[in-house]
Order: sequence, then structure tokens, then C-alpha cells
Amino acid sequence: MTILERDSLGAFCRHTHVALEGSPQGPLQGLQFGLKDIFDVAGHKTGFGSPDWLKTHEPAREHAVVLPQLLAAGAHLVGKTQTEEMAFSLTGENAHYGTPINPSDPRRVPGGSSSGSAVAVAAGLVDFAIGSDTGGSVRGPASFCGIYGIRPSHGRIDLTGACALARSFDTCGWFAREAGILNRVGQVLLGGTANPPGRLLLAQDAFALLDEPLREALRPGVERLRQHLGGAKPVMVCEPGFSHWFEVFRELQFAEIWQEHRAWVEEVHPQFGAAVAHRFKAVAKTDPIVVERCKKARESIALGLEHLLVNQAVLVIPTMPDIAPFKQAPPADTMIFRERAMSLLCIAGLGRLPQLSLPWARFNGCPLGISLVAARGEDEMLLALAERLGAGPLD
Repeated sequence: MTILERDSLGAFCRHTHVALEGSPQGPLQGLQFGLKDIFDVAGHKTGFGSPDWLKTHEPAREHAVVLPQLLAAGAHLVGKTQTEEMAFSLTGENAHYGTPINPSDPRRVPGGSSSGSAVAVAAGLVDFAIGSDTGGSVRGPASFCGIYGIRPSHGRIDLTGACALARSFDTCGWFAREAGILNRVGQVLLGGTANPPGRLLLAQDAFALLDEPLREALRPGVERLRQHLGGAKPVMVCEPGFSHWFEVFRELQFAEIWQEHRAWVEEVHPQFGAAVAHRFKAVAKTDPIVVERCKKARESIALGLEHLLVNQAVLVIPTMPDIAPFKQAPPADTMIFRERAMSLLCIAGLGRLPQLSLPWARFNGCPLGISLVAARGEDEMLLALAERLGAGPLD
């Protein structure tokens, strides 16, 4: 059976399907993976979650850089995975191609924009899957679907051959059900060595964004980390408040998205779904003066995080503020949830930092992730630490 015949959850693309055999040997020998449909495969079109993008772009001439690395390592590409339109959302609901089904609770969204990749892994259709993370598109779905997911340090993985959203935030991330496989993929894509972890920092202000029952659900995971790393130091990550950081992130992201896609949007007039159309109206209104002010603020934020995370410190934060919302929620509710989520997710994005979500908690029967954040370039440390920690406290 092909992956399309096995996939009853809508995780894989029918409109851009392609499969490629990997090398007969290598560190990922025999593993199967899905590739988010923003990454090019030579000779095939890349859909970017948009029928209009698909119609107005030619087949790729070359593979995206990450693809030959994985194939050479012995992994087999079984298909392209669904993404939200233009990779510009956090719920996983694509107005044109539908919403992949969250195996943990079909009533709830899988998270986006790497929705298909997360669902494919969570459902056991593949061993790992490649996604992308600009504002939280790996970390969010990992939390909602109950799997491991990593956003690497910005710039660690070459994004040549991948559709851009906001280049100073875009990263190539990946998912797995097992921390060992997540680490094996990282060894191929990153190629570095892991430093030993330093002290654990507990982000009090980040946990304060969650309601008490959700904080309680994460408590066993925090205790496990404390035991493994020899205690935890409480810290305040964002003295001005995360709403300020979210505004900085949003202004910069929106400005970059408009710079990236303005010419295509004004030429093609694509028929976006309602939610994405609303966001593109917003990105077209960014104020250059405000953007320049936010660029300076970002560098100050990044410097503060650099100082916080010295000596291989590991910062623990909630991945998301809640479990996955129900599908087709009212737009106002979706916007509120998105802003709450981005207040947490913007930390790593503004700091250009690696963040790894662990599937270590449940609330009301649904997955809830807890995250490890480290200094820029300490991706291998987080991956090795996750593998050593093994299964979570609920397993």
C-alpha cells in the first residue's frame, strides 16, 4: 500500500505526492519520513498549502538542501505532508485542502502550520517528519499531538529550496515519537556534538501565563527535570511582560511576510481562505518606523536571552498555553488563543534559539507539551538531553 492508501487522517498531500527511496545504508537506514509541502523536490511542484501558488509556480529544478541529506542517510521519503496556506497559521485548518485529523482527539485541531507532518508522526504513519517553524509551526503541533518536536537555532539548517514566510524567523524543524529518533535526525541535519547541560532555569513568568490546573499538569515533568539536572533556579524571562515581546515579534514577522510575498499577492490576487486573507490584510499595513523600532528591541531581547542562557543553561517553559482548541472555533476565540500562544512561542523566535517540546503531560485527556530552550547553537545538547531523559513521567 502507498502512504496515500494508508493515510486516513489527511496528513499527506494528494495534489503534490512524491516518494523517493533513500540510500540502502546510513544512520537513518530504513526509516520513513514525510516532508512538509514547502520543501522542493526536483521535478515536482511545491504547493505551499495554496492552490494559487501551485498553479503559478513551475516544478522545482533542485531538491531542497535537507532532502538529499536525509536520503543519503538512508531514510525513505514516502510523501509530502499538508501545510496550512502559505504556512501562516497555528491551528492546522487549511481552507482548501482540509484539516488533518489529530489522532489524540479528532474534535480538536492538530496545530499548524506543519499539521500534516505532526499528524503523520503521531499516527505512526512515518518514523519522523520534516516541518518548518517560523512562529511555532513545529512546537505547537508537537504539543497538540503528543509527540517530540524541535525548532533548531535560526540559521543552523540551510533553507535553500524551501518556501519562505519570514526569513529572520524561518527554521527547518522535525517531529518524532521517540527522542532517540529525533536525535538521530538531528545528528544528520546538524552534524555537531552535544555539550553537557548546565543548570536548569524555571521560567516563572512563562508558567504564570497558564491557568493553575494546566501548571499542575506540567508539574511532574518539571520535577523530573529538576531531579535529572540537580534542581532548578526560578527566573523571570521577560520583565516588561510577554505581550510586549509578542508585539515585537508580530511587527517584524508581518513586515517580512509582506516584503517576501507582496509582488506575488498583488500580481496573482490569490483566493486565500478567510483567516489567511485577514492576516494578509494586516501584514500590508505595517509601519516602517515601528518596524525599525522593533528591530532594535529584538536585538536587545536576544542579548538578554544570551546572557540568561550562559554556560549551557536549560530553560524550561510550557510549549503552549493550553491543549488543542476545538476545530472551527469562532474567529475571535482563535485570535485570542493565537495571541496567548505567541506570547510563549516568540521567546525562541526573537532570540533565534533552539526549543524542543517534550510530550510529557496530559490535561483533560489531551496532550500538553513542556519545552526546553537553550542558547543559540546548543541544539545538540537539547536533543541528547531529551534522549537521555527518555519517556516522560506519565509513561
